[in-house]
Amino acid sequence: MFSRTLSAGVLTLAAAARLFAAEPVFPGKDWAVPPAGAEVIPPEKVDEAMAYLQTVVGKEGNSGTMIIQNGYVLWAGDNVDHKGAIWSCTKSFLSTCLGLLMDDGKCSPDDLASKYLPELAADYPEVTLKQLATFTSGLRLERLSLDPGPPNYPPGAALNYSSESDLLAYILTKIAGESLSDLFKRRIADPIGMDPEGWEWKSVHERDGVKINGGAGYPDNGMHITARNLARFGWLYANDGNWDGKQLISQKYIREATVPLVPVDLPMHDPKAWYKPLLGTYGLNWWTNGIGVEGHRIWPSLPASTFAAQGLKNNICIIVPEWKLVLVRTAQDEVINVGLFDGAFKIFKNELNPPATAQK
Repeated sequence: MFSRTLSAGVLTLAAAARLFAAEPVFPGKDWAVPPAGAEVIPPEKVDEAMAYLQTVVGKEGNSGTMIIQNGYVLWAGDNVDHKGAIWSCTKSFLSTCLGLLMDDGKCSPDDLASKYLPELAADYPEVTLKQLATFTSGLRLERLSLDPGPPNYPPGAALNYSSESDLLAYILTKIAGESLSDLFKRRIADPIGMDPEGWEWKSVHERDGVKINGGAGYPDNGMHITARNLARFGWLYANDGNWDGKQLISQKYIREATVPLVPVDLPMHDPKAWYKPLLGTYGLNWWTNGIGVEGHRIWPSLPASTFAAQGLKNNICIIVPEWKLVLVRTAQDEVINVGLFDGAFKIFKNELNPPATAQK
Protein backbone atom coordinates (compact mmCIF):
# COMPACT_ATOMS: atom_id res chain seq x y z
CA MET A 1 0.00 0.00 0.00
CA PHE A 2 1.09 3.55 -0.60
CA SER A 3 -0.16 7.11 -0.53
CA ARG A 4 0.51 9.34 -3.50
CA THR A 5 -1.41 12.11 -5.25
CA LEU A 6 -0.27 12.86 -8.78
CA SER A 7 -1.93 13.69 -12.05
CA ALA A 8 -1.12 11.58 -15.06
CA GLY A 9 0.94 13.06 -17.84
CA VAL A 10 3.65 12.41 -20.41
CA LEU A 11 7.09 13.96 -20.07
CA THR A 12 8.36 15.03 -23.50
CA LEU A 13 12.04 15.56 -24.25
CA ALA A 14 11.44 19.31 -24.10
CA ALA A 15 9.79 18.90 -20.71
CA ALA A 16 12.70 16.74 -19.56
CA ALA A 17 15.08 19.54 -20.47
CA ARG A 18 12.97 21.99 -18.47
CA LEU A 19 12.94 19.59 -15.53
CA PHE A 20 16.67 19.95 -15.04
CA ALA A 21 16.39 23.73 -15.17
CA ALA A 22 13.39 23.89 -12.85
CA GLU A 23 13.76 25.87 -9.65
CA PRO A 24 13.64 23.45 -6.70
CA VAL A 25 11.02 23.92 -4.02
CA PHE A 26 11.42 23.25 -0.32
CA PRO A 27 8.88 21.66 2.01
CA GLY A 28 7.08 23.54 4.72
CA LYS A 29 5.63 21.44 7.49
CA ASP A 30 5.18 18.60 5.00
CA TRP A 31 6.24 17.66 1.51
CA ALA A 32 4.09 19.04 -1.32
CA VAL A 33 2.71 16.94 -4.16
CA PRO A 34 3.41 18.18 -7.69
CA PRO A 35 0.87 20.71 -8.91
CA ALA A 36 -0.59 20.46 -12.38
CA GLY A 37 2.08 21.12 -14.95
CA ALA A 38 5.02 20.43 -12.64
CA GLU A 39 8.02 19.03 -14.48
CA VAL A 40 8.50 15.73 -12.69
CA ILE A 41 8.80 12.06 -13.58
CA PRO A 42 5.37 10.90 -14.79
CA PRO A 43 3.36 8.89 -12.26
CA GLU A 44 3.11 5.84 -14.49
CA LYS A 45 6.91 5.63 -14.58
CA VAL A 46 7.08 6.07 -10.81
CA ASP A 47 4.57 3.22 -10.49
CA GLU A 48 6.64 1.05 -12.82
CA ALA A 49 9.84 1.72 -10.86
CA MET A 50 8.17 1.03 -7.53
CA ALA A 51 6.63 -2.19 -8.82
CA TYR A 52 10.13 -3.30 -9.74
CA LEU A 53 11.55 -2.33 -6.32
CA GLN A 54 8.77 -4.23 -4.59
CA THR A 55 10.18 -7.44 -6.09
CA VAL A 56 13.77 -6.94 -4.90
CA VAL A 57 13.96 -4.92 -1.69
CA GLY A 58 12.64 -7.26 1.01
CA LYS A 59 9.53 -8.23 2.94
CA GLU A 60 8.69 -4.66 4.00
CA GLY A 61 8.51 -3.70 0.35
CA ASN A 62 8.08 -0.01 -0.39
CA SER A 63 6.25 0.87 2.83
CA GLY A 64 9.16 2.97 4.14
CA THR A 65 10.11 4.46 0.77
CA MET A 66 9.90 8.06 -0.42
CA ILE A 67 10.87 9.58 -3.75
CA ILE A 68 11.47 13.33 -3.93
CA GLN A 69 12.11 15.24 -7.14
CA ASN A 70 12.48 18.99 -7.48
CA GLY A 71 11.18 19.21 -3.92
CA TYR A 72 7.89 17.36 -4.59
CA VAL A 73 6.99 13.97 -3.20
CA LEU A 74 6.38 11.50 -6.02
CA TRP A 75 5.92 8.51 -3.74
CA ALA A 76 5.35 7.99 -0.02
CA GLY A 77 4.77 4.56 1.44
CA ASP A 78 2.43 4.00 4.35
CA ASN A 79 5.25 3.55 6.90
CA VAL A 80 7.27 6.70 6.21
CA ASP A 81 6.39 8.16 9.62
CA HIS A 82 7.86 5.26 11.56
CA LYS A 83 10.98 6.22 13.50
CA GLY A 84 13.49 3.39 13.40
CA ALA A 85 17.20 2.65 13.46
CA ILE A 86 18.94 3.33 10.15
CA TRP A 87 22.18 1.63 11.15
CA SER A 88 25.21 2.81 9.14
CA CYS A 89 23.29 5.64 7.48
CA THR A 90 24.30 7.25 10.79
CA LYS A 91 27.81 7.56 9.39
CA SER A 92 26.65 10.19 6.90
CA PHE A 93 25.19 12.25 9.76
CA LEU A 94 28.60 11.93 11.39
CA SER A 95 30.16 13.16 8.15
CA THR A 96 27.80 16.14 8.22
CA CYS A 97 29.08 17.10 11.67
CA LEU A 98 32.65 16.81 10.38
CA GLY A 99 31.71 19.15 7.55
CA LEU A 100 30.15 21.70 9.89
CA LEU A 101 33.25 21.75 12.07
CA MET A 102 35.47 22.09 9.01
CA ASP A 103 33.33 24.95 7.75
CA ASP A 104 33.85 26.60 11.15
CA GLY A 105 37.62 26.25 10.78
CA LYS A 106 37.83 24.00 13.84
CA CYS A 107 39.42 20.99 12.14
CA SER A 108 40.65 19.52 8.88
CA PRO A 109 40.50 15.97 7.46
CA ASP A 110 44.30 15.87 7.55
CA ASP A 111 44.45 16.67 11.27
CA LEU A 112 46.00 14.01 13.45
CA ALA A 113 43.44 12.28 15.64
CA SER A 114 45.90 12.52 18.52
CA LYS A 115 45.66 16.31 18.35
CA TYR A 116 42.24 15.94 19.94
CA LEU A 117 42.75 12.67 21.82
CA PRO A 118 46.35 12.77 23.09
CA GLU A 119 46.03 9.23 24.42
CA LEU A 120 46.10 8.02 20.80
CA ALA A 121 49.66 9.26 20.31
CA ALA A 122 51.25 6.08 21.67
CA ASP A 123 49.64 3.55 19.29
CA TYR A 124 48.20 5.84 16.61
CA PRO A 125 50.56 8.81 16.17
CA GLU A 126 49.95 9.18 12.41
CA VAL A 127 46.22 8.46 12.10
CA THR A 128 44.19 11.32 10.60
CA LEU A 129 40.52 12.21 10.78
CA LYS A 130 40.26 11.40 7.07
CA GLN A 131 41.56 7.88 7.68
CA LEU A 132 38.99 7.38 10.44
CA ALA A 133 36.25 8.57 8.06
CA THR A 134 37.37 6.20 5.28
CA PHE A 135 38.12 3.09 7.41
CA THR A 136 41.79 3.13 6.48
CA SER A 137 43.22 4.06 9.90
CA GLY A 138 44.13 0.58 11.14
CA LEU A 139 42.42 1.41 14.42
CA ARG A 140 41.11 -1.50 16.47
CA LEU A 141 37.89 -0.75 18.35
CA GLU A 142 35.32 -3.13 19.78
CA ARG A 143 31.58 -2.63 19.43
CA LEU A 144 30.29 0.33 21.49
CA SER A 145 33.75 1.01 22.94
CA LEU A 146 35.72 4.26 23.01
CA ASP A 147 38.98 2.62 24.07
CA PRO A 148 41.08 1.38 21.12
CA GLY A 149 43.28 -1.68 21.24
CA PRO A 150 46.58 -2.16 19.39
CA PRO A 151 46.56 -1.32 15.66
CA ASN A 152 45.34 -3.80 13.08
CA TYR A 153 47.75 -2.41 10.45
CA PRO A 154 49.69 0.81 9.65
CA PRO A 155 47.58 3.85 8.72
CA GLY A 156 46.49 3.83 5.09
CA ALA A 157 47.68 0.28 4.47
CA ALA A 158 44.27 -1.40 4.18
CA LEU A 159 40.50 -1.02 4.39
CA ASN A 160 38.59 -2.28 7.41
CA TYR A 161 34.91 -1.33 7.75
CA SER A 162 34.63 -1.25 11.53
CA SER A 163 33.46 0.51 14.68
CA GLU A 164 36.09 3.25 14.41
CA SER A 165 33.36 5.73 13.45
CA ASP A 166 32.38 5.76 17.13
CA LEU A 167 35.83 7.05 18.03
CA LEU A 168 35.60 9.67 15.28
CA ALA A 169 32.29 10.74 16.81
CA TYR A 170 34.01 11.11 20.18
CA ILE A 171 36.75 13.24 18.64
CA LEU A 172 34.26 15.48 16.84
CA THR A 173 32.31 15.88 20.08
CA LYS A 174 35.46 17.14 21.79
CA ILE A 175 36.10 19.55 18.91
CA ALA A 176 32.51 20.79 18.95
CA GLY A 177 32.31 21.15 22.71
CA GLU A 178 28.80 19.74 22.63
CA SER A 179 27.03 16.54 21.63
CA LEU A 180 26.80 15.88 17.90
CA SER A 181 23.05 15.56 18.35
CA ASP A 182 22.89 19.13 19.66
CA LEU A 183 25.18 20.38 16.91
CA PHE A 184 23.15 18.64 14.21
CA LYS A 185 19.84 19.85 15.65
CA ARG A 186 20.87 23.49 15.79
CA ARG A 187 22.72 23.69 12.49
CA ILE A 188 20.79 21.24 10.27
CA ALA A 189 17.69 19.54 11.67
CA ASP A 190 15.84 22.63 12.87
CA PRO A 191 16.67 24.82 9.84
CA ILE A 192 15.43 22.17 7.38
CA GLY A 193 12.26 21.54 9.37
CA MET A 194 12.90 18.02 10.60
CA ASP A 195 10.13 16.93 12.96
CA PRO A 196 11.86 16.72 16.36
CA GLU A 197 9.64 13.79 17.31
CA GLY A 198 10.77 11.97 14.16
CA TRP A 199 14.47 11.60 14.90
CA GLU A 200 16.77 10.70 17.78
CA TRP A 201 20.54 10.26 17.77
CA LYS A 202 21.19 7.90 20.65
CA SER A 203 24.11 7.64 23.05
CA VAL A 204 25.58 5.11 25.46
CA HIS A 205 28.61 7.12 26.60
CA GLU A 206 29.20 10.36 28.44
CA ARG A 207 32.57 12.02 28.91
CA ASP A 208 33.19 15.24 30.84
CA GLY A 209 29.46 15.72 31.21
CA VAL A 210 28.77 15.56 27.45
CA LYS A 211 26.88 12.74 25.74
CA ILE A 212 28.79 10.94 22.98
CA ASN A 213 26.50 10.03 20.11
CA GLY A 214 27.64 7.03 18.14
CA GLY A 215 29.04 7.32 14.64
CA ALA A 216 29.05 3.68 13.56
CA GLY A 217 25.28 3.25 13.57
CA TYR A 218 24.55 0.56 16.11
CA PRO A 219 20.91 0.91 17.25
CA ASP A 220 22.11 1.49 20.83
CA ASN A 221 23.82 4.77 19.95
CA GLY A 222 22.96 5.48 16.32
CA MET A 223 20.44 7.58 14.45
CA HIS A 224 16.75 6.65 14.59
CA ILE A 225 14.67 8.59 12.08
CA THR A 226 11.56 8.59 9.89
CA ALA A 227 11.72 8.40 6.12
CA ARG A 228 10.13 11.85 5.93
CA ASN A 229 12.96 13.38 7.96
CA LEU A 230 15.63 11.38 6.14
CA ALA A 231 14.26 12.71 2.86
CA ARG A 232 14.78 16.28 4.10
CA PHE A 233 18.38 15.41 4.92
CA GLY A 234 18.82 14.01 1.42
CA TRP A 235 17.15 17.04 -0.19
CA LEU A 236 19.58 19.36 1.58
CA TYR A 237 22.46 17.45 0.00
CA ALA A 238 20.75 17.30 -3.39
CA ASN A 239 20.88 21.11 -3.29
CA ASP A 240 24.58 21.31 -2.41
CA GLY A 241 23.92 22.12 1.23
CA ASN A 242 21.61 25.05 0.45
CA TRP A 243 18.12 25.11 1.98
CA ASP A 244 15.81 27.66 0.44
CA GLY A 245 18.56 30.24 0.02
CA LYS A 246 20.50 29.48 3.20
CA GLN A 247 23.84 27.66 2.91
CA LEU A 248 23.80 25.32 5.91
CA ILE A 249 26.86 23.25 5.02
CA SER A 250 29.39 24.23 2.41
CA GLN A 251 29.28 22.97 -1.14
CA LYS A 252 33.04 22.63 -0.85
CA TYR A 253 32.78 20.07 1.93
CA ILE A 254 30.02 18.11 0.20
CA ARG A 255 32.08 17.81 -2.95
CA GLU A 256 35.13 16.69 -0.96
CA ALA A 257 33.18 14.14 1.07
CA THR A 258 31.09 12.54 -1.67
CA VAL A 259 33.77 11.48 -4.13
CA PRO A 260 35.72 8.19 -4.01
CA LEU A 261 38.61 8.44 -1.55
CA VAL A 262 39.39 4.76 -0.97
CA PRO A 263 41.68 3.43 -3.74
CA VAL A 264 40.21 0.58 -5.73
CA ASP A 265 43.42 -1.44 -5.32
CA LEU A 266 43.77 -0.98 -1.56
CA PRO A 267 44.09 -4.34 0.28
CA MET A 268 41.25 -5.45 2.54
CA HIS A 269 42.10 -6.18 6.17
CA ASP A 270 39.86 -9.24 5.89
CA PRO A 271 39.90 -10.47 2.27
CA LYS A 272 36.72 -12.49 2.87
CA ALA A 273 34.69 -9.62 4.37
CA TRP A 274 31.58 -8.17 2.74
CA TYR A 275 32.94 -4.63 2.34
CA LYS A 276 34.82 -5.20 -0.91
CA PRO A 277 32.29 -2.92 -2.73
CA LEU A 278 33.70 0.07 -0.80
CA LEU A 279 36.96 -0.13 -2.75
CA GLY A 280 36.92 2.66 -5.32
CA THR A 281 33.55 3.94 -4.10
CA TYR A 282 33.78 5.24 -0.51
CA GLY A 283 34.15 8.89 0.49
CA LEU A 284 34.11 10.56 3.91
CA ASN A 285 31.47 8.29 5.44
CA TRP A 286 29.42 8.47 2.24
CA TRP A 287 28.93 5.82 -0.44
CA THR A 288 29.62 7.18 -3.92
CA ASN A 289 28.87 6.03 -7.45
CA GLY A 290 32.53 5.45 -8.23
CA ILE A 291 33.95 2.60 -10.27
CA GLY A 292 34.52 -0.40 -8.01
CA VAL A 293 36.64 -3.51 -8.19
CA GLU A 294 34.30 -5.12 -10.73
CA GLY A 295 34.97 -2.27 -13.15
CA HIS A 296 31.56 -0.62 -13.04
CA ARG A 297 29.50 1.76 -10.93
CA ILE A 298 27.07 0.61 -8.25
CA TRP A 299 24.24 2.35 -10.16
CA PRO A 300 25.27 2.48 -13.84
CA SER A 301 22.08 4.32 -14.81
CA LEU A 302 22.87 7.24 -12.49
CA PRO A 303 25.34 10.11 -12.90
CA ALA A 304 28.80 9.61 -11.45
CA SER A 305 28.09 12.40 -8.97
CA THR A 306 25.43 10.31 -7.19
CA PHE A 307 26.10 9.42 -3.55
CA ALA A 308 24.27 7.72 -0.71
CA ALA A 309 23.93 7.08 2.98
CA GLN A 310 23.61 3.35 3.41
CA GLY A 311 22.87 1.09 6.37
CA LEU A 312 22.15 -2.47 7.39
CA LYS A 313 18.62 -3.88 7.15
CA ASN A 314 18.09 -2.21 3.78
CA ASN A 315 18.17 1.43 4.89
CA ILE A 316 19.35 3.88 2.27
CA CYS A 317 19.19 7.49 1.09
CA ILE A 318 20.31 7.85 -2.53
CA ILE A 319 20.96 11.42 -3.67
CA VAL A 320 21.13 12.37 -7.35
CA PRO A 321 21.99 16.09 -7.51
CA GLU A 322 21.94 16.25 -11.32
CA TRP A 323 18.40 14.90 -11.39
CA LYS A 324 17.33 16.83 -8.26
CA LEU A 325 16.10 13.48 -6.97
CA VAL A 326 16.25 11.67 -3.64
CA LEU A 327 15.17 8.08 -2.97
CA VAL A 328 14.84 7.05 0.68
CA ARG A 329 14.07 3.64 2.10
CA THR A 330 13.82 2.87 5.81
CA ALA A 331 13.23 -0.69 6.95
CA GLN A 332 14.34 -3.49 9.22
CA ASP A 333 14.03 -6.43 6.87
CA GLU A 334 17.02 -7.86 5.04
CA VAL A 335 20.35 -7.23 3.36
CA ILE A 336 20.29 -6.92 -0.43
CA ASN A 337 22.72 -5.95 -3.14
CA VAL A 338 22.08 -2.20 -3.31
CA GLY A 339 23.00 -2.30 -6.97
CA LEU A 340 19.50 -3.72 -7.51
CA PHE A 341 18.10 -0.21 -7.01
CA ASP A 342 19.54 0.58 -10.42
CA GLY A 343 16.61 -1.21 -12.03
CA ALA A 344 14.33 1.59 -10.83
CA PHE A 345 16.73 4.31 -11.89
CA LYS A 346 17.03 2.75 -15.33
CA ILE A 347 13.31 3.27 -15.77
CA PHE A 348 13.70 6.92 -14.81
CA LYS A 349 16.73 7.37 -17.03
CA ASN A 350 15.01 5.90 -20.06
CA GLU A 351 12.11 8.27 -19.51
CA LEU A 352 14.08 11.40 -18.78
CA ASN A 353 17.08 10.92 -21.04
CA PRO A 354 18.99 13.51 -18.98
CA PRO A 355 21.95 15.33 -20.51
CA ALA A 356 24.58 13.78 -18.22
CA THR A 357 24.50 10.16 -17.04
CA ALA A 358 27.07 7.78 -15.67
CA GLN A 359 28.88 5.51 -18.07
CA LYS A 360 30.44 2.15 -17.35
